[in-house]
Amino acid sequence: MTSMPISERIGSHLKRAEQALGATKAAVLKPSGLTVPQYAALLGLDENPGISAAALARRCGVTPPTMNTVLKNLQDRSLIERTPHEWHRNILETRLTEEGRAVLAEADERAVRVERALAAEFTDEERQALIGLLGRCVDLLEKVRP
Repeated sequence: MTSMPISERIGSHLKRAEQALGATKAAVLKPSGLTVPQYAALLGLDENPGISAAALARRCGVTPPTMNTVLKNLQDRSLIERTPHEWHRNILETRLTEEGRAVLAEADERAVRVERALAAEFTDEERQALIGLLGRCVDLLEKVRP
């Protein structure tokens, strides 16, 4: 068996960065009463009003059952409304309510502060290089996935 130390495993470093980002965003979103998946769903709905739950799940990188739970919780808080599609009655269109827009605006302000602080850690050149390198990671991993 060929072993590789954790310190040399790029995936380990990616996971640590993802966990740190998730934990930080969870902490800054807490005063808004939102989880990171709920915030992601509201952000996706703001950019794509009327999107179906299945399409939103794909956008947010979660399973459709998980997204349905997220949407139910948001609907219970009156942050979203779900109405039957005009032509496809079995598809529910999901949109932000006024309260949902207000909660998202406040939460997004907090999340953007994290993103700006992260971006400020790097020069413009380093940021572009990091984005490019992460994109290469994604491309390779999608290519080698069985």
